[in-house]
Amino acid sequence: MPIAMSPSPPSPDRPRILFLGDDIQYNPSTYERLKSQFNIIHTSPADLQRPTFLQHLKDGSWGDFQAIMRPSWHTGGEMGNWDKELIELLPPAVKVYASAGAGYDWVDARCLAEHEILKSGHFADEGFPIGILYCNGAGASTEAVGDMALYHIICVFRNMTSSFLAARSMDSKQFLNAHHNLPAVSYNPRDHTLGIVGLGNIGYAVALKAYAAFGMKILYHDIVRKSPEQEGLVKATFYPDIDNMLPMTDCLLLATPSTMGGRPFLTSNVLGQLPRGSRFVNIARGSLVDEDALANALESGHLAAAGLDVHASEPHVNGRMASMPNVTMTCHTGGGAVETKTGFEQLAMENVERVLHGQEALTPVNGHLIQERMANGHVNGHANGHADGHATDGERNGTT
Repeated sequence: MPIAMSPSPPSPDRPRILFLGDDIQYNPSTYERLKSQFNIIHTSPADLQRPTFLQHLKDGSWGDFQAIMRPSWHTGGEMGNWDKELIELLPPAVKVYASAGAGYDWVDARCLAEHEILKSGHFADEGFPIGILYCNGAGASTEAVGDMALYHIICVFRNMTSSFLAARSMDSKQFLNAHHNLPAVSYNPRDHTLGIVGLGNIGYAVALKAYAAFGMKILYHDIVRKSPEQEGLVKATFYPDIDNMLPMTDCLLLATPSTMGGRPFLTSNVLGQLPRGSRFVNIARGSLVDEDALANALESGHLAAAGLDVHASEPHVNGRMASMPNVTMTCHTGGGAVETKTGFEQLAMENVERVLHGQEALTPVNGHLIQERMANGHVNGHANGHADGHATDGERNGTT
């Protein structure tokens, strides 16, 4: 059960944290430590409805808080997308927003990094931060999402959904049809190529698992190449040009983040470059896929099967693919494990604590954008992200 949270004793000298969503359930000692250092402002579910939330920000109801914390993925996001309309209303003193969840397609991380610090006459040289650092829950869901990827991989190679449906039909004819006929169109994953788009923490976890458990050949495309040691552990082949990887891929797996307003990655053009009879698995974001193009490829037989943990219009799934026995669907539960929820809580609290103490955040998403602003003439801010402009671990692992 969640621990009961009494308000922290008010102190004008302590930074204020705006707390969004459910109470802390798994990490009470960390929360008590946080409460002893900062004033924590709790919000009610009614406060989080978008019109009310925006009005609270306009009115300054919660004062000049310095941090925002959302430790639970399933609550705290009732106000919807964190876009320019919302971000412009945040106090100029806000330094960090730390949230559960690895994905960040609902938050404009660039807009946070560019948060206008000139509001109310406050300037950077008066001690206000340059931009707002966004921290996600990358790492907490790696194991769970990696396991879900393996589930979908075995399903698309072995036609598990057809077998599941036949068994649950209670129809002996369907059972025997699956028993006799599925083996002729099912394959072991061993020695097949797994082409991974996005080899961050989650993508690499999938590579380790698929290589060790299934004996698959690992191919990958990413903006940053893994070290020779990391590649060697899974005998991975790096493709700087994805167009060269696609024709070599027996099963394409998406493990790359999506951004707010981003265009689909998997289009009819990309699908056309895959070999006929190949397979597709998505554990990243539904918005990365043109679902009509995917359904067309499945209906035409160009793709043999697909496994989808995420969907473009959640909580609704594509009706065409829902009726296909060669499509495995789950309800965006890739990261759905107690260990994930525990890690999300812990990371959200530790990220806020570290940034408010002037330390480097654990999972910064837009730190490199803030560093760019600092390099362009700003001098004050908070230490986090990568000064070299490369994507951070938090940014490259936003898949659930």
